[in-house]
Amino acid sequence: MKRAIGAVRAATVTAVLALATAAASGTATAAAAKPVPDFSGKGLMSVFSTMDYRTRIDVHDASGYGRTVLWPSSWKVCSQHPAPGTEIGDRTLTVEVMKTTEKCPSGTAR
Repeated sequence: MKRAIGAVRAATVTAVLALATAAASGTATAAAAKPVPDFSGKGLMSVFSTMDYRTRIDVHDASGYGRTVLWPSSWKVCSQHPAPGTEIGDRTLTVEVMKTTEKCPSGTAR
């Protein structure tokens, strides 16, 4: 009798894990299918608050000085890759930023 109960519990746990995995993969696919918004000219914090937490975001200083972004609210987006409207899927969102008081370099969006 104890073996039968143990087998039922194991089967139930396995079924629950399989359902949870299927639901999680469906959610990841749905989140990845959304197109990337246009972040040009917006604050860097809007990127972090808008994108799904599973999306990798690489931030680069557009000035060419290689400064480290320590306080995201003090920076604005000059350009991004992939382009706005593109479905990001498993790719990384790369944004080039400048301090909010500085002008974006030529060749970038804003």
